[in-house]
Amino acid sequence: MSEHFVVIFAVIGLIGFACQWLAWRLRLPAILFLLLAGLVVGPVTGVLKPDDVFGELLFPMVSLAVAIILFEGSLTLKFKELTGIASVVWRMVTVGVLVSWLTIASFSHFVLDIGWNLAALFGALVVVTGPTVIGPMLRTVRPKATIANVLRWESILIDPLGALLAVLVFNFIIVEASGGNEWLTTALVFGELVVVGSVLGVLFGYVSGLMLRRKVVPEYLHNFFMLAVVTGAFALSNYLEHESGLLAVTVMGIWLANMKDVETEGILDFKENLSVVLISGLFIILAARVNLSELQALGWQCLAIL
Repeated sequence: MSEHFVVIFAVIGLIGFACQWLAWRLRLPAILFLLLAGLVVGPVTGVLKPDDVFGELLFPMVSLAVAIILFEGSLTLKFKELTGIASVVWRMVTVGVLVSWLTIASFSHFVLDIGWNLAALFGALVVVTGPTVIGPMLRTVRPKATIANVLRWESILIDPLGALLAVLVFNFIIVEASGGNEWLTTALVFGELVVVGSVLGVLFGYVSGLMLRRKVVPEYLHNFFMLAVVTGAFALSNYLEHESGLLAVTVMGIWLANMKDVETEGILDFKENLSVVLISGLFIILAARVNLSELQALGWQCLAIL
């Protein structure tokens, strides 16, 4: 059985590299090839069954990988880059999110013939672009600096915001079904998520930055140190308040990126390389979990939503 797991990991790694290399040669986003590869080795051929291979560890692994990718992205966000684009980024993560959410929810309600609560939850789940998608696309498309900065800020900020929106809508539905005060409960959940995630993000960012600045950690351990701190901040934040971890690592990364006299270039190089590996594995594994028969059962509605 252990040899089987080793083979599965090796296959995922080799396929991920092949997809990244092919994307580089053809100058197309790697996500296209990663998703297709995941579908082929998953529902099409049945070679990879992530739920059987990873079991209960699957979603914790995915969550940690997303947290590391999000931290790496937020570590590139310098406030000085917001000059001239701040209003655009702000509108995209506020008005843009609201418009996307309401549009998708309304469309899903009428096309899929589902209730407003479920449609609102679906809309909240799919407003996120995220660095796992935008990062590889920017690497391939290479737009001009202004557009790239806008898209990087939007994709990184919208990830925890989208998760927060989905949690709030879900809690609203649950409380409404139980006959409680859904508005008050939702407001309390929102406050707890923001406070816990922000406070821990600032705390971990400041302390780790201070340790790097004062050279408490030797240079050869910087990458290991930051990886351990990021996973620790994510785990503790989620433990104290469910789904606040993504906000914590985002705030932590932005704090470190803009902290004076803190060298992050070496850490960023390591995290970028690690992100490529994690993104490759994530998209193959998640695509392999798609149930094609369920998509076919939706018929033309599925295509219309897409």
